[in-house]
Amino acid sequence: MLFSDRKNLTRWILISASFIIISLILWNTYTFFQIFKNEERIKMEHWAEAQKTLLNADAKTEIELPYKIITHNKTIPLILTNQNNLVISSSNIDEKIISDKELAAEYILKLKKENEPIVIEYVPGKFQYVYFGNSSLLNKLKYYPIALVLIIVLFGALVYNFYKSTKMATQNKLWAGMAKETAHQIGTPLSSLIGWLEIMKADHVDPTTISEIEKDINRLQTITDRFSKIGSKPVLEFRDIITETQESYHYLQSRFSKQVVFSFEAPKTPIIMALNPALHSWTIENLVKNAIDAMKGRGKLAVVIEEDGKQIKIKISDSGMGIARNQFKNIFEPGFTTKKRGWGLGLSLTKRIVEEYHKGSIKVLSSEINKGTTIQISYKRELINA
Repeated sequence: MLFSDRKNLTRWILISASFIIISLILWNTYTFFQIFKNEERIKMEHWAEAQKTLLNADAKTEIELPYKIITHNKTIPLILTNQNNLVISSSNIDEKIISDKELAAEYILKLKKENEPIVIEYVPGKFQYVYFGNSSLLNKLKYYPIALVLIIVLFGALVYNFYKSTKMATQNKLWAGMAKETAHQIGTPLSSLIGWLEIMKADHVDPTTISEIEKDINRLQTITDRFSKIGSKPVLEFRDIITETQESYHYLQSRFSKQVVFSFEAPKTPIIMALNPALHSWTIENLVKNAIDAMKGRGKLAVVIEEDGKQIKIKISDSGMGIARNQFKNIFEPGFTTKKRGWGLGLSLTKRIVEEYHKGSIKVLSSEINKGTTIQISYKRELINA
């Protein structure tokens, strides 16, 4: 299983576990809410019984207990009406509402929606109605799950941000360490090759051979320079992106077989932008080599540069095997590769160079299985006064 697949599986397991935990908390809260709601209704039924007792009381009736039940309610809002819907009394409700008939009628409807009213038949054919709402405690409990979910989301975001920051810091150190060590390792034999080249020149070896070797040595020096720049802030220079791209394009074109048909399109006027030449050429080479690998060394490869006044776009298209839509983002993740051999670092490194060093963006513009892929780099246009 690929590294990115394992990471996605772990991510979905954590998301599913979080969803289950939140669902259990919400269900448990809902259960508590229903229990408390039933208990409040029982209290109101006792209140109604106490009211009935007081209505039917005579000199011999013990009214101390019913009176205590009625006066003990300090939290549940209620309105007592007669059968003509006229307010008789109320508890825990603003007097301004009760004194206004329209407001009182609206409030009674609100209470009726919250709880079914209790009917008091204190004598045959004579009724009173108890309309009651939820207590402040019950209303707080109702909004508790929302607050809890928000806390969980904020905590999750904090943990994710910390994890991502830590991971990126570790990744940056790894990139920098590997890059600088690679540059150091290449530097030693490169110095030796430069020495041997001077000896070959002194021995009057075929100039054509010396020229080709010199090109490859210069190439190795460029690669060393690229790796030495990873992990440190590169110096950006205002360069013509068309010329810089063409140089990498021509170098690669001359070193691949004729079975790859290259094409290059760009505006005729220079496009000046801030870039690091060594890292930009690395970007182009990674994308071109990746495209050729996708075609298995045979097919059509096109490099197109476009400019619309606001953005500079570089599109690299191939006629290779294509990429499944659900893998469009995964191909830029470290460790992702469809090759039997390889570390899966090329495109992730390219993404880093484009986005972190040049403040651009890179994406799979389009792809179709067995027909090919187009990857697009976008940079903000930089205007330079001549």
